[in-house]
Amino acid sequence: MARCIEIKFEKRGVRCVAELLDDLAPRTCEAIWQSLPQGDQAYHARFAQHEVYTLVRPFAEAEPGVENPCIIPIPGDVLYFFFPPGVVYVQEAAYSTGVVDLAVFYGRDNFLFSPITGPCPGNRFATIVENFEEMAQACDNVWREGFVGEKLIFSRVE
Repeated sequence: MARCIEIKFEKRGVRCVAELLDDLAPRTCEAIWQSLPQGDQAYHARFAQHEVYTLVRPFAEAEPGVENPCIIPIPGDVLYFFFPPGVVYVQEAAYSTGVVDLAVFYGRDNFLFSPITGPCPGNRFATIVENFEEMAQACDNVWREGFVGEKLIFSRVE
């Protein structure tokens, strides 16, 4: 039986369920599963188009490394990124150990490219299998109305 996670916007009260891609990204999936729940302030991407994400402290015992890399995610993809210290700076997440970005993609035509690092592949570790449409609408709402006070939380579905 596939393992699933819940992803929710705390303030908006919207949630979806994503299935872990254990066969394609086993190290990433295991690191995430063992660390849940995870989450913090939600953000909307500036460059990637249709992406919402949260930044958290690194949580893996050993960084999973590149696994099932994706640079052009499609709607419903859920990606993991690790950025070493100095690459990503957001005041709440200015960690000396680097930062993990957990991202949800809700529309087409995304291209993961950073003006600092260039192409920016992430580990595709899950895909949304339940309540995608409502989650996509909430993601778009984050873009239009703002993310202040919103948290994006990842937790286990047992």
